[in-house]
Amino acid sequence: MKPITWNCEHTDTMCGEANYSWVRRGTTLVPEGATRLQIVRAVKATLGLTGVRCRTFDCGDMIELRPVGSATVAFATLQY
Repeated sequence: MKPITWNCEHTDTMCGEANYSWVRRGTTLVPEGATRLQIVRAVKATLGLTGVRCRTFDCGDMIELRPVGSATVAFATLQY
């Protein structure tokens, strides 16, 4: 199967919005046909968020992760 690339960003927030005063970026590859859970786990591993509880919002070709108890947000965007 062909791997799919996801671009990942983790940054701080100001009043709940992404602030980008600092940002951690990375890319991850997941197999074609991967479930949302597999994608989220790969993204969290890339950004160093493994084991951190997050609220997840699926927006089609973008996934937003909000770590619980942290003023940060992470985004994973499908690379075409």
